[in-house]
Amino acid sequence: MSQIGAPRGRTCSRSPRSRTLRSVATLTSAVLAVTVLAGCSSGDEADETPAAAQDNAPAARDRVADGGTLRWAVDALPTTLNAFQADADGTTSRIAGAVLPSLYTLDGRGRPQLNPDYLESAQVIETEPKQVVLYKLNQQAVWSDGREIGAPDFVAQWRALSGRDTAYWTARNSGYERIEKIERGKNDLEVRVTFAKPYADWRSLFTPLYPKQVMGSPSAFNDGARTTLKATAGPFLLKTVDRKSGDVTLARNPRWWGQPAKLDSVVLKAVPRAERADALAAGTLDLAEIDRSAAERIALALRDARAGRNGAEAALAHGPGAAITPSKALKSWALAHGSDDEKAAEVQEARKKNQEAIARYASAQDALAKYVVRKSLEPAYTQLSLNGESGPLADERVRRAVARAINRQELADSVLKPLGLPALPPGSHLALAGQAAYADSSDALGGQDTKEAQALLADAGWVPGGALRKPAGTKAGSEAEKEAEKKKEEEKKASDKTADKTAEKEKKAEGSTDAKKKESEDTASDEGLYIVGDDKPGEHPAAPAPAVGVNGPESGADILVPGSAAARQSAALLARVQALDTGSGSHAAKPDQGMAGAYAPRGTAAPVKAPEAGAALGKDGTALSLRFVLPSGPGSESLRTVGDKIVRMLDAVGIRTEVTKVSDDSFFKDHVASGDYDLALYSWPASAFPATDARPIFAKPEPASDGSLLVEQNYSRVGTDRIDQLFDQAAGTLDEEEARELVRQADARIWAAAGSIPLYQRPQLVAARADLVNAGAWGLAAPRYQDIGYKKPESAKGAERTP
Repeated sequence: MSQIGAPRGRTCSRSPRSRTLRSVATLTSAVLAVTVLAGCSSGDEADETPAAAQDNAPAARDRVADGGTLRWAVDALPTTLNAFQADADGTTSRIAGAVLPSLYTLDGRGRPQLNPDYLESAQVIETEPKQVVLYKLNQQAVWSDGREIGAPDFVAQWRALSGRDTAYWTARNSGYERIEKIERGKNDLEVRVTFAKPYADWRSLFTPLYPKQVMGSPSAFNDGARTTLKATAGPFLLKTVDRKSGDVTLARNPRWWGQPAKLDSVVLKAVPRAERADALAAGTLDLAEIDRSAAERIALALRDARAGRNGAEAALAHGPGAAITPSKALKSWALAHGSDDEKAAEVQEARKKNQEAIARYASAQDALAKYVVRKSLEPAYTQLSLNGESGPLADERVRRAVARAINRQELADSVLKPLGLPALPPGSHLALAGQAAYADSSDALGGQDTKEAQALLADAGWVPGGALRKPAGTKAGSEAEKEAEKKKEEEKKASDKTADKTAEKEKKAEGSTDAKKKESEDTASDEGLYIVGDDKPGEHPAAPAPAVGVNGPESGADILVPGSAAARQSAALLARVQALDTGSGSHAAKPDQGMAGAYAPRGTAAPVKAPEAGAALGKDGTALSLRFVLPSGPGSESLRTVGDKIVRMLDAVGIRTEVTKVSDDSFFKDHVASGDYDLALYSWPASAFPATDARPIFAKPEPASDGSLLVEQNYSRVGTDRIDQLFDQAAGTLDEEEARELVRQADARIWAAAGSIPLYQRPQLVAARADLVNAGAWGLAAPRYQDIGYKKPESAKGAERTP
């Protein structure tokens, strides 16, 4: 239930090639291993449909005009064009999807499908003595320099990503290290890949596929591919990267052998999320992922347009002019034309600014009425992470109590229902509804139950009034007070020798109560004092170390502190995760609860109060308080709103929280990755290959030979040997149904460990030109870039649109 002795130290790298930040933990789960998982049977079937459908205005290609330019917002220009480097980001992936081969792409249910533009077939042709996959390439597939795509490209990518050559600065090599050899088949269009050991997720490999000019040497891989690509092979070419204007231009590929791209070009424009509503109003974007406030502005503009109100009328109805009543207008006019010249000048200037604001709002609303909002659910979920490395959350009972205190449905409803999106909380850490591995395993932990949460806390020793009780054997008070109390007791015994024993006990109890009451009155009270965002967490009492149980590694806890330095693999995932939560806000923000270190005056009511007076819990003289770290930036309003609700839910069972709001840049690097938190909210991207991609997120420790630690992305620092074994088995079986069942079993154990609690699938809101088709909120699917374009005008179906 608590931590036992474990090596602690710096982050250690497996090799100079890939210094990996890995945080490791093992959860005590002897009790959970059998009973909790009994309800998770192999008969559970995956949900066949995603929680929300795509919303991308699908249109047949013959209904899409040829030509035009799409201006598509991205968060920033890419720092690298190499998707296998640590600082690759969402823009890197978007460019790769348009200009490089993807052997498999994801469909609307988030499942990999063979891409016929590059492959005629790909299948496992041998399993004994070793797994062999035979790729048959599309005979028309060529690089932009005219060379055929073939075995040399596969070999170069394997050698670069296998981890054997430390000169390559790779961020990830999952799967490539399992390959034993790659060779040409019967002809140049066949590639045989032989694996040293079975690999279930072989379809994840060689996507994207880079040309041998990029992968063939460390210098080309490390430096050359950061700014340019020597050859590409997609429906578009990389034309220019203009760092002055913040634009990346992709042009139609004249050598493309598949269905030609409908658009002439795609311009990826770096526009921060907070500025996108203005950019849309200015008409400089055609497609942009937006937050809820921008979506509401567009919806309002569309309602006005349908009601026949132009922008000027809208400004007076709900814009800057809405607050101007006839009486206020008359008073303003009178002051502007009054005899007080100084006052008149001041009012005239204010009137001028107000008229300009009304004009800008009117123009913006007219422009925004040309867009529509397309919405679905992102392939990512937001979770509450519970840091099990130390303190109260090192006890699995406390983690489970936190989980049982939280109403996931209420949180999902608050984020998704106002947007008209389905609000079913995710039932899996490893897959989303619609994906093959999805099954709802949340019963392994259980739903919201206040009484159960309180019972778990009581079992762990956290009880009402526990903060006032000293640990057994602890003496308090001055020596004089002790002597006085002793003398008083002796006098009492001498004067009442014949008293009834029961009465004597009652008197002693009464005296003890009075003493406690007096001590309480003489001690400064914290009641009514609300500490907002203390910068540093309180010191948690060290829990006693239990012996490891008889049932193996899962019977004891093995909690290891993470290292201090972030490395390439962790940095790559951190960048993806951070972009999810600090890049955009999808829910309206509530008023900020204060700056870190701010104190409300004594007597001021706290924003949240437990329902029972004095119900705050404690143990051995220490109050139960958890440090809740949240990002403070303008793109994180949704997380802070959800955080407020979680604080209230925890207070209802007696768990107090100290909310600390930190900068977006510091949130992951200095708090989540380093373990400087008790509770944190952030999002994970989903994967079509959970056995490979999710394992490092839930991995247990791997101490290095020098005593330091290898830390992966398990930021909750909770895991077990059995979970790791299930991941390894799932990745090593070629029976697809068996692999899915093993993943589901791993997920049930992750739920039982209560290191992270999935709350809701993130909303995806996209503003698009009304006539833009085959683009918008793709949900779990990958974009099909060559089909994106503008709908042909109804009045002239044969005409082409060129915006």
